[in-house]
Amino acid sequence: MKRGFTLIELLVVIAIIAVLAAILFPVFATARGKARQTVCTSNLRQIGLALQMYAQDYDGMVPFAKDASDAYVPQIWSPVPACQAQLAIMPFLHPSPDPTQVGTILPGAMDAYVNSKDIWRCPGDAGFDILDNNYSCDGPCPLPARPTMFKKYGASYLFRTELAFRRANIDSFEGFDMQSQSAVGPAGVNFLFDGNGSWHGSSFAVGRSGLRYNVLYLDGHAKSASYDQYQRAWATDLGPVGSSLCTD
Repeated sequence: MKRGFTLIELLVVIAIIAVLAAILFPVFATARGKARQTVCTSNLRQIGLALQMYAQDYDGMVPFAKDASDAYVPQIWSPVPACQAQLAIMPFLHPSPDPTQVGTILPGAMDAYVNSKDIWRCPGDAGFDILDNNYSCDGPCPLPARPTMFKKYGASYLFRTELAFRRANIDSFEGFDMQSQSAVGPAGVNFLFDGNGSWHGSSFAVGRSGLRYNVLYLDGHAKSASYDQYQRAWATDLGPVGSSLCTD
């Protein structure tokens, strides 16, 4: 006579399956996240190549353009009123939906150098509600980006617009690393980066240390940067006070 499984045996098997699932699911999730991050970085490298072509045609200058945070949270430039005033006439860096006319796409400054609009989309883009690295609004600045930043604004990335205001030249531009107290060339200056650090961050890290950003630097190279590396790039002084085109 065949003997069936006992209740204890079934419970042991179920427990083993549950343990294996608990081990494997995070591994699969990590692998998927790494794949999304790789594609995201690849997209930034392609934008970097487009930037180099743009600069060749414009004597080394970066595009005089803005991003979604400049357009929809202009108060971040309130300490520099002359720059804030210019935002209204600046084009977007990338194609962007026109908020005043449904279905209309506003052209981007780099359109002639970027073959596909999808290059501006990071596969890890899960949207967000606030700018996670800007506290110019008496706290975190709100910028609703749902369901994704790409869907809402046409790009998953933000732009260091100060480079445009300073008329930065990628062939000769130098910043100043406040930490090492030394000059930094284009390879150390952030040009474009993920709109939010949680898309590729670690859920096991504590606080903001778990944030991670894909970053395109002014020389055209791109990499995944830790929160500290990202902050160090932001801390690079792009020029002496008063050198901005907006205040000349």
